[in-house]
Amino acid sequence: MNSQILKLYNKAQKNERLIIGLMSGTSMDGLDIALCKVKGAGAETDIKVIKFKTGDYTDDFRTKIKAVFSTREVDLQLVCLMNEHIANVHAELINNALREWGYKSKDIDFIASHGQTIFHAPKSLHKIEDYPNGTLQIGDGDHIAVKTGIITLSDFRQKHLAAGGEGAPLAVYGDYLIFSKKGEDRIMLNIGGIANFTYLPGTLSVSEIFSTDVGPGNTLMDQYIQQHFNLFYDKNAEIALSGKLNEKLLNALLNCDFFEGGFPKTTGPELFNLEYLVKAQQKSSTEEISKEDVMATLCHFSAETISNAIKKCFGNDAAAQVFMSGGGMHNPLLVSLLKAKLPHSTFLTTDDLNINPDAKEAVLFAVLANETLCGNPINFGERQGVPSICMGKISLPE
Repeated sequence: MNSQILKLYNKAQKNERLIIGLMSGTSMDGLDIALCKVKGAGAETDIKVIKFKTGDYTDDFRTKIKAVFSTREVDLQLVCLMNEHIANVHAELINNALREWGYKSKDIDFIASHGQTIFHAPKSLHKIEDYPNGTLQIGDGDHIAVKTGIITLSDFRQKHLAAGGEGAPLAVYGDYLIFSKKGEDRIMLNIGGIANFTYLPGTLSVSEIFSTDVGPGNTLMDQYIQQHFNLFYDKNAEIALSGKLNEKLLNALLNCDFFEGGFPKTTGPELFNLEYLVKAQQKSSTEEISKEDVMATLCHFSAETISNAIKKCFGNDAAAQVFMSGGGMHNPLLVSLLKAKLPHSTFLTTDDLNINPDAKEAVLFAVLANETLCGNPINFGERQGVPSICMGKISLPE
């Protein structure tokens, strides 16, 4: 037997594994690195975050990602080169984190790398006959494995596509294993660039669970503020709070077929981008309103689409426990709007469930890797968009 295969086998047999989960989202602020201690698998999964940090991206690196991000016309050579370059940068950030935390590569059993999404193209968006759902994450797993010396699982979304899903959101798999609790209905709301939630019924019935994207979280606000204010994001919603809601623009933003579709569904900045905003302003004749008013309205737009989706699923008087994670939970205006629109719901964060909310997405990929190596596919039956699969390609360091 190949010695690396034997090593993989032996690690998968351990009672307890150290797995590094990685996440680099559409905000491109950095690489979330979560060092997790994992025991068991499936319904017996026990996971604890031992260390967490976000490895910051340089402005130059962020600019390079943006050059190939979410655009139909792109330099193919640059895409090819960035596949390797992103992996090398991620490997360097992992190695730096391990040194900072006092670990060596031999101490770590596996890495679970999401990669960097550069284009997401479900059929509902591209609408091209004879072509399937598509998505592309770059940051090659082999390069990470070789540069860190750690067995790496990556490219999780492709199996989801192959089995009939849209490649997103994948949160349902990890959310079910980590956060389900008998007798308690929970909504796991992640407000990243795109907002999505997983519904976890207190019955623990997999036939009732689902996960869906609902629309923009931070992506439009971040894109707009980067273009017009030379800031990376609207810290503490200071700019949005200085503006006021424009109802005409909000109504134009809400006028989109995506919001009429059923659940589950996926989307991305391929739809919700500055071009989408410009068209909405043109349709509503709001091109001359202040930039502060645009920011305020974009925040209301995110709050409206999130709350509307929850009401669509659970009724206008939805009284759920909503556990937040992602960058949007730090936006005080967005959170206050959600609380006002869903007055019967209780808003908490995954901190209340012993998982750092900023680390949650990285932790989920550690769980997905653990299931591929040590578990079995969760049986979701014939649920549309939720295939019963394990995900992730395995890369060996030698």
